[in-house]
Amino acid sequence: MDIIITMRSDKPIYEQIESQLKEMIVSQKLKAGDPIPSMRALAKDLHISLITVKKAYENLSRDGLIETIVGKGSFVASLNTEQLKEEKQREIEALLSKACQEAKAAGIRKDTLKELIDILYEGELL
Repeated sequence: MDIIITMRSDKPIYEQIESQLKEMIVSQKLKAGDPIPSMRALAKDLHISLITVKKAYENLSRDGLIETIVGKGSFVASLNTEQLKEEKQREIEALLSKACQEAKAAGIRKDTLKELIDILYEGELL
C-alpha cells in the first residue's frame, strides 16, 4: 500500500494518512473487506509514531470507513454506494468552496466560473 507522507506539509501526518486511505476507499481502490496494514506495521514502514497512525485509524473508524477486529486486524468497512457518493460529494464541495474563494479574491465573476466548471466537467481542458 502506497501511503506517502511529507514533513513539509501543513497537514499533520495523521491527516495525510487518513486522507490517503479515505481516497483509496472512496475511489474503491480498496474494497469492502480488504485488509489495511496494522497500525504497528504502517508506523514502522513510514518511520512514524504508532500514536500518529492510531489517531488516523480511529478517525477512519469513527467515520465508518474501516473496522478493526481484535486479533485479526483492520479492514475496509462495508459501505453502501450512497454513503460513498456522499463522502465524495463532501470532498468535492470542499474543493469547490476553496476554488470559489480563490475566484472571488482574483475578481473572477460567477458566470465566468460557471462556464469554466462546465468546460472542465465536460473534459475539454483535461
